[in-house]
Amino acid sequence: MSHLKQALTWAILLSLMLTLPALGQSTPEVIKLWPGIAPGEKGDIGPEKDLTKDSENFIAGKRLIRLGNVSEPTLTIYKPDAAKSNGAAVVVCPGGGYHILALDLEGTEVCEWLNSIGVTAVLLKYRVPVRKDQERWLAPLQDAQRAMGVIRHDAARLGIDPKRIGIMGFSAGGHLSAAASTMYGKRVYEALDDADKTNCRPDFTLLIYPGYLVKKDQPTEVSPELKLDANVPPMFIVQTQDDGVGVENSLYFAMALRAAKVPPELHIYPKGGHGYGLRRTEQAVTLWPQRAEEWMREQGWLAKKP
Repeated sequence: MSHLKQALTWAILLSLMLTLPALGQSTPEVIKLWPGIAPGEKGDIGPEKDLTKDSENFIAGKRLIRLGNVSEPTLTIYKPDAAKSNGAAVVVCPGGGYHILALDLEGTEVCEWLNSIGVTAVLLKYRVPVRKDQERWLAPLQDAQRAMGVIRHDAARLGIDPKRIGIMGFSAGGHLSAAASTMYGKRVYEALDDADKTNCRPDFTLLIYPGYLVKKDQPTEVSPELKLDANVPPMFIVQTQDDGVGVENSLYFAMALRAAKVPPELHIYPKGGHGYGLRRTEQAVTLWPQRAEEWMREQGWLAKKP
């Protein structure tokens, strides 16, 4: 074989190696969330795209994707290695102030971590930015409720336990996860199919540096859309005291959960700011994934499926 042919062969092989999924992992399945156009969509927000500018800050030395103009929500299913799979699943809601989605920092990287502890991760690409004349959380909550119903309805095919499906959110995605965990009694859209007749209550909830959980002008009071009672799922909450969003979101929400007979696991760190995702730095708060895994394991959500 000539040197030119050898070079071409190696180039093709290298290209294939870079594009194929890692050994032991299947290609993630992408599911269109709605059978048609999502509720209320008018197709007037422009094309979906990464809005990150070169001048914007890096997190732990790495760039991040700020996905904007999302009008076609999807679920991307990341499955763990079969030998690790424990049957649990978590719907992952990236943050971004209900304006964009931090798709890798608080999405794909989180899914990889969940896979590493045997959990099927479901990345929810929900609608942003806020639609005109709507509550900022309405379209995202429609997407989250639909996501929980679709995943639970399809649990057998996906190889997950329908009684161990949690939700996890960061920043505004934390508010969305809290909304899905407290407003599950009634869909905020008209039912379309059997998936919408399936229970959409998460079995457990993780809120990572959440925002919008308390009133801006009265931070000791929980946001009015978040209705708390004893049926709200157990929650794990992390935030830092120097978070610009306000640590009151976690503190007073946790106190309200406790008053509703839903004792949360609350971790408050002195420093670390906001928006660190899972990217490790010298700050102790970036060890939160270990604490979250311990909590999920202690609660029984990571028990090996029979």
